Amino acid sequence: MKRPVLIALLIGIFLQVPLAAQSKGISSAFKIARLKYSGGGDWYNDPQGEANLLTFIREQTLIQVEPGYEFVDMTSEKLFTYPFLFLTGHGNMTFSEEEVRRLRTYLENGGFLYADDDYGMDKSFRREIGKVFPGDELRELPFSYGMYHCQFEFPNGPPKTHEHDGKPPQGFGFFHNGRLVVYYTYESNPSDAWNDASVHGDSPEKREEALRFGTNIVVWALTH
Repeated sequence: MKRPVLIALLIGIFLQVPLAAQSKGISSAFKIARLKYSGGGDWYNDPQGEANLLTFIREQTLIQVEPGYEFVDMTSEKLFTYPFLFLTGHGNMTFSEEEVRRLRTYLENGGFLYADDDYGMDKSFRREIGKVFPGDELRELPFSYGMYHCQFEFPNGPPKTHEHDGKPPQGFGFFHNGRLVVYYTYESNPSDAWNDASVHGDSPEKREEALRFGTNIVVWALTH
């Protein structure tokens, strides 16, 4: 790892935890929170994925992590204690007006959301995230974008982890003041391969690729 990236990582991790939280003895280790939503979609599926990704990140980087599965509601005050949110599912989702307002506030003040379409949520996700950024639209990131090269090399962008519709994998984003605040993978589904090998039957190579890709997303979110 290059020294500037390492320094930025260490500073970024420290800044994620307010001083008040440190004084109360709350862990400063990096966590991922699964974002809970309404509408009928299975936001909770495959809970082992985040724990496995965090374990991999601990093995491959100097980021202090706390492997485990946690979820958060957009109306909860805990929302603002997580620097990184993860959202996935196969079905419909809906955001209330309050949830839209709070998610936008979270993202505009340093938060990051990674959403992975598990084949079935694309239409509703685009509709609901569009409410958070009205007048804007998801933009596909070029393969040269830094996130695809910050820790591991992904010269062709998102990996094609699971085949469903035969379309090429794509990565989209929303930016706020030049910072990527929402990253969305479509026709890619790397988070499925974060799970234990027995869950989806992915090969060791596919799981390694997906975990590396997830690591890039986390590293980028923490340093930019």
